Amino acid sequence: MRTQSAAPQDSPLAVTPPIQPRMPWRVAAVEALPDFRLHVRFVDGTEGTVDLTVLVHSPAAGVFASLGDSALFAQVFVEHGAVTWPGEIDLAPDAMYAAIKKTGTWVLR
Repeated sequence: MRTQSAAPQDSPLAVTPPIQPRMPWRVAAVEALPDFRLHVRFVDGTEGTVDLTVLVHSPAAGVFASLGDSALFAQVFVEHGAVTWPGEIDLAPDAMYAAIKKTGTWVLR
């Protein structure tokens, strides 16, 4: 006689609801705007603009120099509560949140 495992019934996925990011600085949505700017909305409803114009054209841009390609810049998405682009380029959501909460805009240089 063969016994059946109870694992599928006791799966943590079936018991635990999906993890929802609750830290206020987690990004909920991002939209690419003209001129290397972004509109972001955080999980607490705070919204604002991120301006990367100076950074992506700077000689010291480093990995962000590739975002000077507007087609790549437009591929922005949210992953794990952070603004992200292909190639593992991302922005610090906590610093972004603090600046936007204070002035409505985060300008990266």
